[in-house]
Amino acid sequence: MRKDFKLLENNPDLVYLDSACTSLKPESVIEAESSYYRELGACAGRSSHYMGRKTNEKLDECREKIAKFVGSKSDGIAWTRNATEALNLVANSFDFSKRKKVITTVMEHHAVLLPFMKLRDKGVIELEVLSCQNGEISDEQWESAIDDKTALIVTNNANNTTGFRQDVRKIGKMAHDHGAQICVDGAQGVPHHKMNLRDENLDYLCFSAHKMLGPTGIGALAARNLNELDSFVVGGGTVKTVSLEKADYLKNPARFEAGIQDYAGIIGFAAACDYLDNVGMDRVEEHEKGMRGKLLKALDGATIYGSSSGNYAALCGFNLKGAKPHDIALMLDKDRIAVRSGFFCAQPGMEAMGAKDGAVRASCYIYNNDEDMDKLASSMEKLKQLY
Repeated sequence: MRKDFKLLENNPDLVYLDSACTSLKPESVIEAESSYYRELGACAGRSSHYMGRKTNEKLDECREKIAKFVGSKSDGIAWTRNATEALNLVANSFDFSKRKKVITTVMEHHAVLLPFMKLRDKGVIELEVLSCQNGEISDEQWESAIDDKTALIVTNNANNTTGFRQDVRKIGKMAHDHGAQICVDGAQGVPHHKMNLRDENLDYLCFSAHKMLGPTGIGALAARNLNELDSFVVGGGTVKTVSLEKADYLKNPARFEAGIQDYAGIIGFAAACDYLDNVGMDRVEEHEKGMRGKLLKALDGATIYGSSSGNYAALCGFNLKGAKPHDIALMLDKDRIAVRSGFFCAQPGMEAMGAKDGAVRASCYIYNNDEDMDKLASSMEKLKQLY
Protein backbone atom coordinates (compact mmCIF):
# COMPACT_ATOMS: atom_id res chain seq x y z
CA MET A 1 0.00 0.00 0.00
CA ARG A 2 3.03 2.33 0.05
CA LYS A 3 2.14 3.30 -3.53
CA ASP A 4 -0.95 5.05 -2.13
CA PHE A 5 1.25 7.56 -0.32
CA LYS A 6 2.67 10.08 -2.78
CA LEU A 7 5.08 11.49 -0.20
CA LEU A 8 6.82 8.10 0.07
CA GLU A 9 6.86 7.73 -3.70
CA ASN A 10 8.49 11.15 -4.03
CA ASN A 11 10.99 10.37 -1.26
CA PRO A 12 11.99 6.72 -1.80
CA ASP A 13 14.87 6.94 0.69
CA LEU A 14 12.66 8.28 3.52
CA VAL A 15 11.98 6.11 6.58
CA TYR A 16 9.04 7.82 8.28
CA LEU A 17 8.84 6.79 11.94
CA ASP A 18 6.91 9.74 13.36
CA SER A 19 3.32 8.61 12.83
CA ALA A 20 2.51 9.01 16.54
CA CYS A 21 2.95 12.74 15.92
CA THR A 22 1.11 12.80 12.60
CA SER A 23 0.55 10.14 9.97
CA LEU A 24 1.10 10.38 6.24
CA LYS A 25 -1.95 10.80 3.98
CA PRO A 26 -2.96 8.51 1.11
CA GLU A 27 -3.98 10.07 -2.19
CA SER A 28 -7.64 9.12 -1.64
CA VAL A 29 -7.75 11.32 1.46
CA ILE A 30 -6.04 14.24 -0.26
CA GLU A 31 -8.44 13.96 -3.20
CA ALA A 32 -11.47 13.72 -0.91
CA GLU A 33 -10.47 16.85 0.99
CA SER A 34 -9.88 18.74 -2.27
CA SER A 35 -13.28 17.61 -3.59
CA TYR A 36 -15.07 19.95 -1.19
CA TYR A 37 -13.46 22.99 -2.78
CA ARG A 38 -13.89 21.68 -6.34
CA GLU A 39 -17.42 20.27 -6.11
CA LEU A 40 -19.25 21.78 -3.11
CA GLY A 41 -17.76 24.95 -1.65
CA ALA A 42 -20.87 26.07 0.25
CA CYS A 43 -21.90 26.40 3.90
CA ALA A 44 -23.65 23.54 5.64
CA GLY A 45 -26.63 24.07 7.94
CA ARG A 46 -27.26 27.61 6.74
CA SER A 47 -27.80 28.05 3.01
CA SER A 48 -30.88 26.49 1.43
CA HIS A 49 -29.59 26.64 -2.15
CA TYR A 50 -28.57 23.52 -4.07
CA MET A 51 -24.86 23.65 -3.16
CA GLY A 52 -25.66 24.17 0.49
CA ARG A 53 -28.03 21.19 0.46
CA LYS A 54 -25.40 19.01 -1.24
CA THR A 55 -22.86 20.04 1.40
CA ASN A 56 -25.33 19.10 4.15
CA GLU A 57 -25.92 15.70 2.60
CA LYS A 58 -22.21 15.01 2.26
CA LEU A 59 -21.46 16.00 5.85
CA ASP A 60 -24.32 13.85 7.18
CA GLU A 61 -22.85 10.93 5.25
CA CYS A 62 -19.40 11.63 6.71
CA ARG A 63 -20.73 11.89 10.26
CA GLU A 64 -22.45 8.52 9.89
CA LYS A 65 -19.29 6.95 8.48
CA ILE A 66 -17.00 8.24 11.23
CA ALA A 67 -19.53 7.29 13.92
CA LYS A 68 -19.67 3.75 12.55
CA PHE A 69 -15.87 3.53 12.55
CA VAL A 70 -15.78 3.98 16.35
CA GLY A 71 -19.07 2.26 17.19
CA SER A 72 -20.99 5.43 18.01
CA LYS A 73 -24.36 6.80 16.97
CA SER A 74 -24.14 9.65 14.48
CA ASP A 75 -25.84 12.08 16.89
CA GLY A 76 -23.12 11.23 19.42
CA ILE A 77 -20.33 12.65 17.23
CA ALA A 78 -19.32 16.29 17.77
CA TRP A 79 -16.66 17.84 15.53
CA THR A 80 -13.60 19.35 17.20
CA ARG A 81 -10.26 20.58 15.88
CA ASN A 82 -8.45 17.58 17.38
CA ALA A 83 -8.41 15.20 20.36
CA THR A 84 -7.06 18.00 22.56
CA GLU A 85 -10.12 20.15 21.95
CA ALA A 86 -12.39 17.15 22.52
CA LEU A 87 -10.74 16.50 25.89
CA ASN A 88 -11.10 20.17 26.82
CA LEU A 89 -14.74 20.02 25.79
CA VAL A 90 -15.37 17.16 28.23
CA ALA A 91 -13.38 18.82 31.01
CA ASN A 92 -15.23 22.11 30.72
CA SER A 93 -18.71 20.72 30.01
CA PHE A 94 -18.92 17.86 32.53
CA ASP A 95 -21.19 18.35 35.56
CA PHE A 96 -19.03 18.23 38.70
CA SER A 97 -21.73 19.65 41.00
CA LYS A 98 -22.46 16.32 42.73
CA ARG A 99 -19.10 14.57 42.57
CA LYS A 100 -15.75 16.29 42.23
CA LYS A 101 -13.18 13.49 42.14
CA VAL A 102 -11.38 12.93 38.83
CA ILE A 103 -8.80 10.16 38.42
CA THR A 104 -6.08 10.13 35.79
CA THR A 105 -2.46 8.93 35.57
CA VAL A 106 1.02 10.36 35.36
CA MET A 107 1.34 8.64 31.96
CA GLU A 108 -1.11 10.93 30.18
CA HIS A 109 -0.57 13.43 27.39
CA HIS A 110 -0.60 17.10 28.40
CA ALA A 111 -3.97 17.32 26.62
CA VAL A 112 -5.39 15.20 29.45
CA LEU A 113 -3.39 16.59 32.36
CA LEU A 114 -3.58 20.33 31.73
CA PRO A 115 -7.38 20.83 31.43
CA PHE A 116 -7.99 18.91 34.65
CA MET A 117 -5.06 20.48 36.49
CA LYS A 118 -6.60 23.84 35.60
CA LEU A 119 -9.96 22.76 37.03
CA ARG A 120 -8.18 21.48 40.15
CA ASP A 121 -6.39 24.78 40.62
CA LYS A 122 -9.72 26.64 40.36
CA GLY A 123 -11.24 24.37 43.03
CA VAL A 124 -13.77 22.84 40.62
CA ILE A 125 -12.50 19.27 41.03
CA GLU A 126 -10.34 17.06 43.23
CA LEU A 127 -7.70 15.43 41.04
CA GLU A 128 -5.96 12.13 41.81
CA VAL A 129 -3.01 11.22 39.58
CA LEU A 130 -1.95 7.56 39.68
CA SER A 131 1.76 6.74 39.60
CA CYS A 132 3.32 4.21 37.23
CA GLN A 133 5.58 1.18 37.39
CA ASN A 134 7.77 1.13 34.29
CA GLY A 135 5.17 3.18 32.46
CA GLU A 136 2.20 0.98 33.37
CA ILE A 137 -0.66 1.41 35.85
CA SER A 138 -1.86 -1.78 37.51
CA ASP A 139 -5.47 -2.94 37.89
CA GLU A 140 -4.94 -2.80 41.65
CA GLN A 141 -4.12 0.91 41.47
CA TRP A 142 -7.32 1.62 39.56
CA GLU A 143 -9.40 -0.52 41.91
CA SER A 144 -7.97 1.21 44.97
CA ALA A 145 -8.51 4.72 43.58
CA ILE A 146 -12.02 4.44 42.11
CA ASP A 147 -14.74 4.89 44.74
CA ASP A 148 -18.26 6.27 45.17
CA LYS A 149 -16.91 9.84 45.23
CA THR A 150 -15.42 9.49 41.75
CA ALA A 151 -17.07 11.50 38.98
CA LEU A 152 -14.80 10.78 36.02
CA ILE A 153 -11.87 8.64 34.90
CA VAL A 154 -9.70 10.17 32.15
CA THR A 155 -7.00 8.03 30.58
CA ASN A 156 -5.57 6.78 27.29
CA ASN A 157 -6.13 3.48 25.52
CA ALA A 158 -2.65 3.58 23.95
CA ASN A 159 0.21 5.54 25.44
CA ASN A 160 2.11 8.00 23.25
CA THR A 161 5.50 7.49 24.96
CA THR A 162 5.67 3.71 25.40
CA GLY A 163 2.91 2.29 23.18
CA PHE A 164 1.28 0.47 26.13
CA ARG A 165 -2.38 -0.36 25.51
CA GLN A 166 -4.56 -0.21 28.59
CA ASP A 167 -7.71 -2.29 29.00
CA VAL A 168 -10.14 0.64 29.08
CA ARG A 169 -13.12 -1.72 29.02
CA LYS A 170 -12.03 -3.10 32.40
CA ILE A 171 -11.26 0.36 33.79
CA GLY A 172 -14.61 1.61 32.52
CA LYS A 173 -16.45 -1.21 34.29
CA MET A 174 -14.75 -0.27 37.55
CA ALA A 175 -15.90 3.32 37.01
CA HIS A 176 -19.48 2.37 36.16
CA ASP A 177 -19.72 0.02 39.15
CA HIS A 178 -19.21 3.12 41.31
CA GLY A 179 -21.51 5.38 39.30
CA ALA A 180 -18.63 7.23 37.62
CA GLN A 181 -17.94 7.79 33.92
CA ILE A 182 -14.88 7.24 31.72
CA CYS A 183 -13.37 9.51 29.08
CA VAL A 184 -10.73 7.92 26.84
CA ASP A 185 -7.97 9.78 25.02
CA GLY A 186 -8.03 7.71 21.84
CA ALA A 187 -5.52 9.76 19.84
CA GLN A 188 -3.04 6.87 19.74
CA GLY A 189 -5.57 4.06 20.05
CA VAL A 190 -8.23 4.70 17.39
CA PRO A 191 -5.72 4.77 14.47
CA HIS A 192 -4.10 1.47 15.39
CA HIS A 193 -6.69 -0.98 16.67
CA LYS A 194 -10.43 -1.44 16.42
CA MET A 195 -12.38 0.73 18.86
CA ASN A 196 -16.09 0.48 19.61
CA LEU A 197 -17.66 2.96 22.00
CA ARG A 198 -20.73 0.81 22.66
CA ASP A 199 -19.01 -2.59 22.90
CA GLU A 200 -16.36 -1.23 25.26
CA ASN A 201 -19.02 0.71 27.20
CA LEU A 202 -17.14 4.01 27.12
CA ASP A 203 -18.79 7.32 27.89
CA TYR A 204 -16.48 9.58 25.86
CA LEU A 205 -13.86 8.88 23.21
CA CYS A 206 -11.62 11.67 21.88
CA PHE A 207 -9.62 11.26 18.67
CA SER A 208 -7.89 13.15 15.86
CA ALA A 209 -7.99 12.59 12.10
CA HIS A 210 -4.36 13.52 11.48
CA LYS A 211 -3.02 10.49 13.36
CA MET A 212 -5.16 8.07 11.33
CA LEU A 213 -4.30 9.07 7.73
CA GLY A 214 -6.67 12.05 7.79
CA PRO A 215 -6.23 15.84 7.54
CA THR A 216 -4.84 18.07 10.26
CA GLY A 217 -7.16 20.39 12.15
CA ILE A 218 -10.14 18.05 12.48
CA GLY A 219 -11.09 15.60 15.22
CA ALA A 220 -14.12 14.36 17.08
CA LEU A 221 -15.69 13.62 20.40
CA ALA A 222 -17.76 10.44 20.37
CA ALA A 223 -20.15 10.29 23.32
CA ARG A 224 -22.60 7.73 24.57
CA ASN A 225 -24.89 10.60 25.55
CA LEU A 226 -24.02 14.18 24.61
CA ASN A 227 -26.97 15.39 26.71
CA GLU A 228 -24.83 14.83 29.79
CA LEU A 229 -22.47 17.62 28.69
CA ASP A 230 -23.12 21.34 28.73
CA SER A 231 -22.31 23.49 25.70
CA PHE A 232 -18.66 24.58 25.61
CA VAL A 233 -18.54 27.07 22.70
CA VAL A 234 -21.73 28.71 21.41
CA GLY A 235 -22.54 30.95 18.47
CA GLY A 236 -23.91 30.69 14.95
CA GLY A 237 -25.15 27.21 14.08
CA THR A 238 -25.96 26.22 17.68
CA VAL A 239 -29.36 27.92 18.06
CA LYS A 240 -32.89 27.86 16.62
CA THR A 241 -33.89 31.36 17.75
CA VAL A 242 -32.28 34.14 19.78
CA SER A 243 -33.70 37.11 21.64
CA LEU A 244 -31.92 39.33 24.14
CA GLU A 245 -33.76 37.44 26.88
CA LYS A 246 -33.36 33.84 25.73
CA ALA A 247 -31.58 31.50 23.32
CA ASP A 248 -33.29 28.34 22.12
CA TYR A 249 -30.47 25.89 21.39
CA LEU A 250 -30.48 23.16 18.77
CA LYS A 251 -30.33 19.49 19.67
CA ASN A 252 -27.16 17.40 19.62
CA PRO A 253 -24.68 17.44 18.06
CA ALA A 254 -25.31 20.89 16.51
CA ARG A 255 -25.22 22.67 19.88
CA PHE A 256 -21.53 21.74 20.18
CA GLU A 257 -20.55 22.92 16.70
CA ALA A 258 -20.52 26.70 16.71
CA GLY A 259 -19.46 28.57 13.60
CA ILE A 260 -18.35 27.31 10.21
CA GLN A 261 -16.82 23.85 10.46
CA ASP A 262 -13.86 22.35 8.60
CA TYR A 263 -16.01 20.84 5.85
CA ALA A 264 -13.06 19.78 3.70
CA GLY A 265 -11.38 18.23 6.73
CA ILE A 266 -14.51 16.29 7.69
CA ILE A 267 -14.74 14.85 4.18
CA GLY A 268 -11.05 13.90 4.33
CA PHE A 269 -11.61 12.41 7.79
CA ALA A 270 -14.33 10.13 6.44
CA ALA A 271 -12.09 9.12 3.53
CA ALA A 272 -9.40 8.10 6.03
CA CYS A 273 -11.95 5.89 7.80
CA ASP A 274 -12.85 4.37 4.42
CA TYR A 275 -9.18 3.64 3.72
CA LEU A 276 -8.63 1.97 7.09
CA ASP A 277 -11.89 0.02 6.75
CA ASN A 278 -10.72 -1.28 3.37
CA VAL A 279 -7.41 -2.35 4.89
CA GLY A 280 -9.19 -3.81 7.91
CA MET A 281 -8.34 -2.77 11.47
CA ASP A 282 -7.58 -6.38 12.36
CA ARG A 283 -4.89 -6.36 9.67
CA VAL A 284 -3.58 -3.02 10.89
CA GLU A 285 -3.20 -4.39 14.40
CA GLU A 286 -1.60 -7.63 13.20
CA HIS A 287 0.89 -5.69 11.06
CA GLU A 288 1.83 -3.51 14.02
CA LYS A 289 2.38 -6.50 16.29
CA GLY A 290 4.98 -7.72 13.82
CA MET A 291 6.51 -4.26 13.49
CA ARG A 292 6.77 -3.92 17.27
CA GLY A 293 9.06 -6.95 17.48
CA LYS A 294 11.20 -5.71 14.59
CA LEU A 295 11.37 -2.24 16.11
CA LEU A 296 12.62 -3.66 19.41
CA LYS A 297 15.22 -5.69 17.54
CA ALA A 298 16.40 -2.61 15.61
CA LEU A 299 16.76 -0.71 18.88
CA ASP A 300 18.67 -3.48 20.63
CA GLY A 301 21.14 -1.98 23.11
CA ALA A 302 19.09 1.18 23.69
CA THR A 303 17.13 1.93 26.87
CA ILE A 304 13.49 1.24 26.02
CA TYR A 305 10.77 2.86 28.14
CA GLY A 306 7.96 0.52 29.08
CA SER A 307 8.07 -3.26 28.79
CA SER A 308 9.44 -5.34 25.94
CA SER A 309 6.43 -7.68 26.22
CA GLY A 310 2.69 -7.32 26.69
CA ASN A 311 0.04 -5.41 24.77
CA TYR A 312 2.03 -2.67 23.03
CA ALA A 313 1.70 -0.72 19.80
CA ALA A 314 4.57 -0.40 17.29
CA LEU A 315 5.95 2.60 19.15
CA CYS A 316 9.08 2.90 21.30
CA GLY A 317 10.46 5.70 23.41
CA PHE A 318 14.19 5.14 23.85
CA ASN A 319 17.57 6.62 24.75
CA LEU A 320 21.20 5.75 24.13
CA LYS A 321 23.53 5.99 27.12
CA GLY A 322 25.67 9.12 26.91
CA ALA A 323 23.67 10.65 24.05
CA LYS A 324 21.23 13.54 24.08
CA PRO A 325 17.82 12.66 22.56
CA HIS A 326 17.84 15.61 20.13
CA ASP A 327 21.33 14.65 18.90
CA ILE A 328 20.18 11.11 18.17
CA ALA A 329 17.15 12.40 16.27
CA LEU A 330 19.27 14.77 14.20
CA MET A 331 21.80 12.08 13.33
CA LEU A 332 19.02 9.69 12.32
CA ASP A 333 17.60 12.47 10.19
CA LYS A 334 20.91 12.62 8.28
CA ASP A 335 20.21 9.00 7.33
CA ARG A 336 16.70 10.09 6.21
CA ILE A 337 15.03 8.46 9.23
CA ALA A 338 12.34 10.70 10.71
CA VAL A 339 11.74 10.29 14.44
CA ARG A 340 10.70 12.64 17.23
CA SER A 341 12.71 13.69 20.29
CA GLY A 342 11.77 15.48 23.50
CA PHE A 343 9.02 14.81 26.03
CA PHE A 344 6.26 14.15 23.43
CA CYS A 345 3.86 16.47 25.32
CA ALA A 346 4.03 14.04 28.24
CA GLN A 347 6.76 15.41 30.49
CA PRO A 348 5.49 14.11 33.86
CA GLY A 349 5.24 10.57 32.50
CA MET A 350 8.67 10.64 30.87
CA GLU A 351 10.26 11.99 34.03
CA ALA A 352 8.46 9.35 36.12
CA MET A 353 10.18 6.69 33.98
CA GLY A 354 13.58 8.31 34.47
CA ALA A 355 13.85 10.20 31.16
CA LYS A 356 14.73 13.52 32.79
CA ASP A 357 15.97 15.00 29.50
CA GLY A 358 13.31 13.42 27.34
CA ALA A 359 13.83 10.61 24.84
CA VAL A 360 13.66 9.62 21.18
CA ARG A 361 10.47 8.09 19.80
CA ALA A 362 10.10 5.81 16.78
CA SER A 363 6.52 5.04 15.79
CA CYS A 364 5.31 2.84 12.94
CA TYR A 365 2.13 2.63 10.90
CA ILE A 366 0.69 0.66 8.02
CA TYR A 367 3.19 1.96 5.44
CA ASN A 368 6.30 0.87 7.36
CA ASN A 369 8.02 -2.37 6.35
CA ASP A 370 10.99 -4.63 7.01
CA GLU A 371 13.29 -2.47 4.89
CA ASP A 372 12.54 0.51 7.15
CA MET A 373 13.49 -1.55 10.20
CA ASP A 374 16.72 -2.71 8.52
CA LYS A 375 17.70 0.91 7.81
CA LEU A 376 16.92 1.91 11.39
CA ALA A 377 18.97 -1.00 12.75
CA SER A 378 21.92 -0.05 10.55
CA SER A 379 21.83 3.59 11.66
CA MET A 380 21.44 2.65 15.31
CA GLU A 381 24.45 0.35 15.07
CA LYS A 382 26.57 3.29 13.89
CA LEU A 383 25.28 5.46 16.72
CA LYS A 384 25.98 2.79 19.34
CA GLN A 385 29.56 2.56 18.10
CA LEU A 386 29.87 6.35 18.20
CA TYR A 387 28.69 6.56 21.80
